[in-house]
Amino acid sequence: MEKFIPYEKLSKREKRAQDRRGRTLWTRSPVTRRTENPRAYDRRKARRLPPDGGEALRAF
Repeated sequence: MEKFIPYEKLSKREKRAQDRRGRTLWTRSPVTRRTENPRAYDRRKARRLPPDGGEALRAF
């Protein structure tokens, strides 16, 4: 039985080999996924108007 070594402590070559093995079975997705930054400006959200057509915003 092989001795368990944490992924972070593996050599670069061994990490690549493990990644290759994982990708053939699709246990790891090759797509990088990040959570959205809630404080970042989002153009799609800024474009949406309230149901009243933005009248409340124009009153000021």
